Amino acid sequence: MANPEIASRIRTGAFHTNVHDLGQGAPVLFIHGSGPGVSAWANWRLAMPVLARTRRVIAPDMAGFGFTDRPPGIAYTMDTWVQQAIDLLDALDIERADVVGNSFGGALSLALAIRAPQRVRRLVLMGSVGVPFPITPGLDAVWGYTPSFANMRRIMDVFAHDRTLVTDELAQLRYEASIQPGFQESFGAMFPAPRQRWVDAMASPQAAIRALPHETLLLHGREDQVIPLATSLTLAQWIPRSQLHVFGRCGHWTQIEHSARFARLVGDFLAEAD
Repeated sequence: MANPEIASRIRTGAFHTNVHDLGQGAPVLFIHGSGPGVSAWANWRLAMPVLARTRRVIAPDMAGFGFTDRPPGIAYTMDTWVQQAIDLLDALDIERADVVGNSFGGALSLALAIRAPQRVRRLVLMGSVGVPFPITPGLDAVWGYTPSFANMRRIMDVFAHDRTLVTDELAQLRYEASIQPGFQESFGAMFPAPRQRWVDAMASPQAAIRALPHETLLLHGREDQVIPLATSLTLAQWIPRSQLHVFGRCGHWTQIEHSARFARLVGDFLAEAD
């Protein structure tokens, strides 16, 4: 059976990126989070087909994650990831895209909008990193993951508020994803302890965030144990043209726990600019 996580290979700078590219219309770039064994498909599988009905959905595996190349000696830094996103837009001949970022992907989307504002039309940040905060036990556990089914099961319990979403079958699938060749090596190298420094490294300067001209939609789960709701409250205060939607009874997986609402909110927000 074909692995749905593997899509097209597109040249981005010195390596190839695994990219899902579906639908037609205004382009929207989806950037996934940083959990173990994560991929663009794992993060966005429910949202992609819905939003692809009205626009072009582009969802890459960022360097160090999923099925994108892991060239020897690559530095897993914000500079690398922002450049990869720009190289991907260039390769697809996309001048400007809406950008949707989840968690780590939110910090990356924020950095992209700050460094290359002309490439971003509208911004959606979901359970986003990108401002300073004391690392949560949940995030410390996610970034400190070592492969076992029990550890994956435990982490997925941290991600979701609704435990019925976290089946043994799903945990087994994500555990198997996390132990594919090269996956844990890059993941383990990315966020070594002490992990507060990686939260700090992903933060964008306050002045730069306050200067953002983009219309921005912030989404957060009230019960998020990985990234505290306070980060989105801070972003809502700093980003001039922002709005914040908080989902009650929701953990870190807004796009999965409230998938229909997520797709509708994002679709409506992006459609305002069409």
